[in-house]
Amino acid sequence: MPVPYIDGVLTPAQIRATGQSIVAMQEPSGALPWFPGGKTDPWDHVESAMALSASGFRWEAEAAYEWSRRTQRLDGSWPIEVREGRVVDTGVDSNFCAYVAVGVWHHFLVYDDPAFLRRMWLTVRAAIERTVTFARADGAIRWAADHATGEMFPNVLITGNASIYSALDCAVRIGDVLGEPTQAWEAARHRLGDVFDRWADDRSVLDPASHHSMDWYYPVLGGAVRGDVGRELIDERWSEFVVDGLGARCVDDHPWVTGAETCELAMAVDSLGDVDRAAALVQSIQHLREDDGSYWTGLVFSDGKRWPVELSCWTAAAVVLAADAISRATPGSGIFRDVADSRVAG
Repeated sequence: MPVPYIDGVLTPAQIRATGQSIVAMQEPSGALPWFPGGKTDPWDHVESAMALSASGFRWEAEAAYEWSRRTQRLDGSWPIEVREGRVVDTGVDSNFCAYVAVGVWHHFLVYDDPAFLRRMWLTVRAAIERTVTFARADGAIRWAADHATGEMFPNVLITGNASIYSALDCAVRIGDVLGEPTQAWEAARHRLGDVFDRWADDRSVLDPASHHSMDWYYPVLGGAVRGDVGRELIDERWSEFVVDGLGARCVDDHPWVTGAETCELAMAVDSLGDVDRAAALVQSIQHLREDDGSYWTGLVFSDGKRWPVELSCWTAAAVVLAADAISRATPGSGIFRDVADSRVAG
């Protein structure tokens, strides 16, 4: 299988080394924590598994998905935080539930293994069924719930809803391949797309954007906003978040660039057809790379210090996925770019 690369930035061998750095952090259970000894959350775990698939570590990726299958709770959710097998936060996050569908569909695209898809079907089905229980009447998805009481928190977050939009698309595609009914999920995806159509004109439809850059670019990355409206959205705050030659800020009010957010932004602009700008973004955070292919989480550029002082699994994963999106190397490279029926506005 071809390995991702970016001409003049990262070679296939370097991407393979980054994949190996993720393998080195994987726990015997298959879990992919933020860093060795750190926390595992079900969203970043799946993102890291996707990078393993894209960089050629098939069996390690499948061990990660087996962890997801094995640790899923009866209600279709996962704890928000697990640390070395011990549950730290029992809460339910709707986006954390949904994201397994993105990873499972991505792995199938890369390796074309229907048996894997069938093995993971019950996991995906339970997770998406749990996710859609968070939907409000207007189609927006509440962000979380107390696992013990079932009480849902009312917030409807921009990033979470945009990510769920792409997850619903992937879940429908999985069901279509397996001949399983997905009409309710498709309807939920369309209602959520309508939410973003309204949000493009009226930002009060969802919770106000936070200081985090994810609330800026994720509607594009998730496929809910594309076309001219997507380009306008990215251009609107580019100068606030992007620091030339260093990457993108994680938050707009701190002198702190982070590798993962920069690479996710790269995938967002790639989905709008701007491959050159996407490649330049990934190039800009190579100052975070270590010789073994791992990546520091971020840099406080006002004093030149790396912070937090950790080589993070999910930062390495975002680099691999961005390189794959840009190079079109694997059959899964369009996982974000090719969201079905993307809301192409304008």
